[in-house]
Amino acid sequence: MNVKKVVTLAAVALLLFLLITQPDQSADAVKAALGGLRRGAESIITFVRSLFD
Repeated sequence: MNVKKVVTLAAVALLLFLLITQPDQSADAVKAALGGLRRGAESIITFVRSLFD
């Protein structure tokens, strides 16, 4: 097996382990990540709108 495949499988296994053993904390982490992406997207939208005002 190549290293990339092993690392990918290990990461997936870790994510599954965390989802199963700590579902509340995992949900909070996903919410925080999505919130960050949302704020970033809103900032980009604000920037583009300001270019055309």
